Amino acid sequence: MSGPSHAKETPIHDHRLLAATLEGGCKPVSEWRIGTEHEKFGFYLPDRAGDPALALRPPPYEGERGIGALLEGIAGLGWNRIEEHGRLIALSRDGASVTLEPAGQLELSGAPLETIHQTCCETTRHLSEVREVADPLGIGFLGMGFQPKWARGDMPWMPKGRYRIMRDYMPRVGKLGLDMMTRTCTVQVNLDFSSEADMVKKFRTSLALQPVATALFADSPFTEGKPNGFLSYRSHIWTDTDKDRTGMLDFVFEDGFGFERYVDYLLDVPMYFVHRDGEYLDAAGQSFRDFLAGRLPARPGELPTLRDWSDHMTTAFPEVRLKTFLEMRGADGGPWKRLCALPAFWVGLLYDADALDAAWALVRDFTRAERHALRDGVPRHGLRLPFRGASVRELALAALEISRAGLARRARLNGKGEDEGHFLDPLFEIAHSNQTPAERKLDLFRGVWGGSVDPIFTQFAY
Repeated sequence: MSGPSHAKETPIHDHRLLAATLEGGCKPVSEWRIGTEHEKFGFYLPDRAGDPALALRPPPYEGERGIGALLEGIAGLGWNRIEEHGRLIALSRDGASVTLEPAGQLELSGAPLETIHQTCCETTRHLSEVREVADPLGIGFLGMGFQPKWARGDMPWMPKGRYRIMRDYMPRVGKLGLDMMTRTCTVQVNLDFSSEADMVKKFRTSLALQPVATALFADSPFTEGKPNGFLSYRSHIWTDTDKDRTGMLDFVFEDGFGFERYVDYLLDVPMYFVHRDGEYLDAAGQSFRDFLAGRLPARPGELPTLRDWSDHMTTAFPEVRLKTFLEMRGADGGPWKRLCALPAFWVGLLYDADALDAAWALVRDFTRAERHALRDGVPRHGLRLPFRGASVRELALAALEISRAGLARRARLNGKGEDEGHFLDPLFEIAHSNQTPAERKLDLFRGVWGGSVDPIFTQFAY
């Protein structure tokens, strides 16, 4: 989750400025970039825990072997420090940042890069740096969609002001919001658009296909050491987090959708906070529309700034999110190969004109009911969910072929002369086998793991 915005403190006197902020993201094709984000769970290595009771447990912020110490170590590798009340909570370097999720999940928000080759190099460098610092601390990291072993009450909380406000608010609006905050991890990619029309086409296409990504990346089948009945429990959690700020955004498919309509949606998303003088002030449930009129109870008589608006945009959590770029938000976290595969999948679909046409043709006649059936069914059934006389597997294979062709036409080659298409190989393997990563772990759990999830932390750690 984002830290404080770096947008300007310009007061908002005209509603039109909000749409103009989104429109400001329009870029020529030559300036399109790829920003990849991924989160991972930390845990104390069982053979290095010292106290056996700490084995596999998530590290707290405090302490010589805590998340704070980990950030301090990474900062020493050439990162700039970002602090809140004297505590190191984030790092930045060359357009990338390392941040903390609520329970100490470590997130890399990658720099805007030109190719998936660069993305994969960035990911490799980040994981190497994390391992360099984490190993002496006896900390390992795991990529999955949901914490497979520990209960919500076992998860620590990081010392960030916005999380305190969200922690208090979440139980008022849903049953699983605290689980979303503390026990989930994702991988996502942020992609550009050239115009409002281009944004609309990409938004509609990616929203309709988001359940396909959820199925291909489904990797959260365990809760507190036992199967939970889902393949992507992370995806299911979003259905009972906060209906005011999540979901499939049916209005995106309506005639006339554009920047202004998305602003109207955001204005109806309740606020969490206002950030002033280094402090997060509780505005949970209050209205940004009232803020625009100077009637926000948390700041009476005060008008919002562009920074407030930028902060507010980060508090909506739909399946695809619009800021000055589009965020693909449907995938569970996973291992290194899938961290590279997720941006490759979406770049292939959305950054080549012919591929985008083909992808839109694949989904343009989906009905509202079909889109929701996909969204609601995939978390439990994955690729095996029936759809139009076949299954999501066939839809996934069609999307993958379109993506591979799009990457081939992009022709961004590495030093070996390979285009970006080979990054899709793990996804083709999943689709051809008709077995999600979650189902593979369930087979191991019921077989050689003998009903224990503990081997996940060694066999699937970074």
